[in-house]
Amino acid sequence: MTPVKSFGERIADALIEDSLLTTAQVEELLTLQKKEGTRLLKLLIDKAYVSDLDMVVAMGRVLNVPPVNVAKVGIPPEVIALIPKEMSVNFKVLPVARVGSKLFLAMADPLNVLALDDVRRVAKLEVVPMIASEKALGDKINQLEASREGSIEDIIKQQAELDADADDATLIDQSDDTVDPDDLAAAGEDAPVIKLANVILVQAIRDRASDIHIEPFEKMVRLRYRIDGALMEVTPPPKNLQLALTSRLKIMSSLDIAERRLPQDGRMRMRVAGRDIDLRVSFLPTAHGEKCVMRILDKSNLQADLRKLGMDSHTFGRFEEAIRAPHGLMLVTGPTGSGKTTTLYSVLNELNSPHDNIITVEDPIEFQIAGINQVPVKKEIGLTFAAALRSILRQDPDIIMIGEIRDEETAEIAVESALTGHQVLSTMHCNDAAGAISRLDDMGIAPFLISSAVILACAQRLMRRVCPACKEPFSPPGEVFQQLGVKPQDFAGFQMFRGIGCERCKQTGYSGRVAIIEAMRVSDEIRKLIIQRVSASEISKVAITEGMKTLRDVAFDKVREGVSTFEQVAELTANH
Repeated sequence: MTPVKSFGERIADALIEDSLLTTAQVEELLTLQKKEGTRLLKLLIDKAYVSDLDMVVAMGRVLNVPPVNVAKVGIPPEVIALIPKEMSVNFKVLPVARVGSKLFLAMADPLNVLALDDVRRVAKLEVVPMIASEKALGDKINQLEASREGSIEDIIKQQAELDADADDATLIDQSDDTVDPDDLAAAGEDAPVIKLANVILVQAIRDRASDIHIEPFEKMVRLRYRIDGALMEVTPPPKNLQLALTSRLKIMSSLDIAERRLPQDGRMRMRVAGRDIDLRVSFLPTAHGEKCVMRILDKSNLQADLRKLGMDSHTFGRFEEAIRAPHGLMLVTGPTGSGKTTTLYSVLNELNSPHDNIITVEDPIEFQIAGINQVPVKKEIGLTFAAALRSILRQDPDIIMIGEIRDEETAEIAVESALTGHQVLSTMHCNDAAGAISRLDDMGIAPFLISSAVILACAQRLMRRVCPACKEPFSPPGEVFQQLGVKPQDFAGFQMFRGIGCERCKQTGYSGRVAIIEAMRVSDEIRKLIIQRVSASEISKVAITEGMKTLRDVAFDKVREGVSTFEQVAELTANH
């Protein structure tokens, strides 16, 4: 008797029929399923072998439910109003059209009978389920919420129409350092200013920005979002609302609105489309007012899973080997914003167990993880990395994560902890994996201690992905290979892609990022070189002969896979 196939296997069969998935890929997933006990469908989604839209089409065919691309659908406001926003968020559903007594409902899970019953009861209509990707539904719900708030242009227009006598913002002298705090508070609570602040924040979250920059100049204010690592200008707020907007953001961050001469740092929390968003806020006095930068910490974007970082099997194997080690120091290096902390959180998530006491010391804590004790650095009261670590060692830890090794004292404690039976994870600022060894040496740590403590050193960057909505096959000209110092035959048989630019990617051709990681295992041969104090370049050469893939090698692999472009290789790995 033929065994009944699971839903995931039926989806995989449909994708194979459409030539979107290979038999080898399915076999790999089935092996992984047996090993981890994870559902095949979840593995299919996690591995991202196929696009969200292709997955939705295949699932629709198997379930006999029509698919819908909600990103391309214009939904009338009266249809959206048929069900509450909270219901859309909780059930991951969205009404897309009404025809007579029928309501066509986009759903991430068309088999959710409770959702269907509740929508039918609230809308008082016959519900026709359609299937859409969970991500596309979330993006559309965010977009609709932002449009309800209006745009920055709308708020500017409304403000221009207000009676000048009632415009509190224009009554405040931008150059006067002795403005009455009550005036500032009143300006910050003005309705247009509240709406402007909300629109700026919601728009940034909707556009997947990691940072918001509000920069004052003599005659204008510049507003920029950092999206996929690149700063992009958007419609700025009017200059006459600069001080009122700054005051509003300070009120939201629980900061002193009267203090405009000293830097201030704070935090705020927002709920957008059912998601809790934390923002780290920094104000810096400049010649024309206070510059505000807000770092967006969206827990839903945290890929705290090593398998989702996009590592090749070789690099992943080295991480697994280091994680299984009973003790030792694991270092992740790279510039600010290269995803080092996310990688460490992913490792911690892998190690998180009721049998281990895990403690972190961070500046600041970016994401809170259940089951892990996280200590925030507070320099103003003497709680530095080194001071926190000394106390942590008296807390019977098994695993310690240090946000960053910045000084000799912290480095000494980290190395000593690794040598006394603890697993220690940390980040450093240097250019490549071998550079981490030299950096510890420069801090005054004895080479014989470094060679015994460090088990894995990594370098990391974030590479921009080709936008899936507008990508097209591309054959680069010969001079591109020549400029990068590679041979065209190294890429023979691989289909490369580029993004031509669309509304989804803001005409950039890129959407999202993937980590590229250079992982250097500290072998016996490398330990000898560390003790001999040879240069980082010599250590790197030996690591390559032992099988280490450099950042440049990994970046080229992403081009061969059709994930990114040669332009990104040149930008991120120019010196590798």
